[in-house]
Amino acid sequence: MAKTNPKLGDAADPLLLGRGSVHGARLKSVLKRDVREWAPVLALAVLWVGFSLADARFADPTNIRTLASQAAVPLILATGLTFIVVQGSIDLSIEGVMAACSLCFALLVRNNRSGFDLGYAAIAASMVLGAGFGAVNGLLVVGLRVPSFMATLGMWSITSGVAMLISAGEPPQIKDMALRTWALGDSFGVPRLTIVAAVFLAVGYVLQTYTRFGRYSYVIGGSEEIARLSGIAVDRFKVLAFAFGALSAGLAAALESARLGLGHVEIGANQMFLTVTAVVIGGTSLIGGSGGVIHSAIGVLILTELSSGMIYVGVSPYMQTAVRGAIILLAVTAATWRLRKRLRVIK
Repeated sequence: MAKTNPKLGDAADPLLLGRGSVHGARLKSVLKRDVREWAPVLALAVLWVGFSLADARFADPTNIRTLASQAAVPLILATGLTFIVVQGSIDLSIEGVMAACSLCFALLVRNNRSGFDLGYAAIAASMVLGAGFGAVNGLLVVGLRVPSFMATLGMWSITSGVAMLISAGEPPQIKDMALRTWALGDSFGVPRLTIVAAVFLAVGYVLQTYTRFGRYSYVIGGSEEIARLSGIAVDRFKVLAFAFGALSAGLAAALESARLGLGHVEIGANQMFLTVTAVVIGGTSLIGGSGGVIHSAIGVLILTELSSGMIYVGVSPYMQTAVRGAIILLAVTAATWRLRKRLRVIK
């Protein structure tokens, strides 16, 4: 029988001490996890307060509406990319897919170059085209075992070339004024494109939380080998993730083209960097298995807020680029620091 220390009482019992250690370790783990979960939200709040104090115009309703409008396209793209990253892959074809889908969308609505006039149906066509490009990405990854960054980088080059070929130096101008008015307008004081982005985010959340596609994506990202041994159709869900990610690029391209009034090969310029940064800053791990669309949405808001705030406080455009680069470097370092041992083993 274990002896009891009269000064410590029952706490000196080795069994009780062991239980206390286990409970302490669990509490420490929970606290660490909570800190990681809430850190992006805290950063978002700190930035808002800081920029609002630096310049009162930052919190003005007009600027809030501008921020909401600017966040629409990145929010759609980040929602789609999240499923790919959660599975432990990456998609670098966003800008090329957006370029090709933008040109095709502009040529399918009333324009100055073709006789098509599909109206709002052209948005669905752009999404289907994007999903097709994404499915090819997925098939290359699961069928030929091409690393995702190589397969999607190749697709970026292909789709960019297709976009330039279709453009032929003459970007098609959209003449459908009803579509343009809709894209530039508000509903209940909120930009319509922001409403579409919010609905798309909600769809992503439902897929992530309540479908096999979403739940299995976390299993695949945690351990693809275990997922296969568990009977999960890993290849099918990987193709679905790439298709959904590129579908979001097709939707984003159509909406941005409608807002700008033309199809253009540069419609997605810098969107890939912004999207990947938002996903990482929001807390989705680049090696998969954790994070989610809400995390990515917070990341988008942080970057949108940061970009606008730096303008208000007078930061030069060159320094803004440097700051964004430093942020992605810090975010990736923070996200992978606790996983460095695992990464060394993988390497």
